[in-house]
Amino acid sequence: MAKSHNPGFVQLVEDARSRIRECSVGDLHQRITVGPAPVVIDVREESEFAAGHVPGAIHLSKGIIERDIEERFSDPNTELFLICGGGYRSALAADNLRKMGYLNIISVDGGWRGWTGAGYEVEKPS
Repeated sequence: MAKSHNPGFVQLVEDARSRIRECSVGDLHQRITVGPAPVVIDVREESEFAAGHVPGAIHLSKGIIERDIEERFSDPNTELFLICGGGYRSALAADNLRKMGYLNIISVDGGWRGWTGAGYEVEKPS
């Protein structure tokens, strides 16, 4: 079920989407399946990530990704797939990373809800 967002937030996201690359959850699943596995960064909150995430994803929440990305991925050419709950926060984060000089950022449209809705594998802490 898609979350309803306020108009101002949607407008902000649509503006960011005009400058970024996006892919579907199916595209990401295909990349993971065919390999080599891409770098997937989950930008949701820590509690959301802990409840389940795309297998192999790393966690850098929307609140800290801009601060910490250069320590984790210093090469601005690194291909990074960003995922959130539905594709909104990841689009905003992708736009910010683009502004920071990262050249291969892809936001996953549909996000976690799309991933789980498609029945793809989920990783959860034991």
